[in-house]
Amino acid sequence: MMKWTLIPLALILTACDASPPPQPQTEAKPNPVFQTQIQEMEKARAVEGQVMDAAQAQRQQIDDATQR
Repeated sequence: MMKWTLIPLALILTACDASPPPQPQTEAKPNPVFQTQIQEMEKARAVEGQVMDAAQAQRQQIDDATQR
C-alpha cells in the first residue's frame, strides 16, 4: 500500500521545478518624478568636488608658506 502512495508522490516532486521563470530584461530608466532631485544631487556632487579641490589647493599653499 505504501509503495502505491510513494510512486505518485515521487513523480509529483520530480515534476516541480524550483528555479524561477526567467525575467525579461528591462532597461533601468530613472523615475521622472525624481528626475529633478537626481539632477540636483549630480550638481551637488560636482560642487563638492570643486570645494574639495579648492581646499586641497589652499592647504598646499599654507604648507608651502610655512616651509619657507
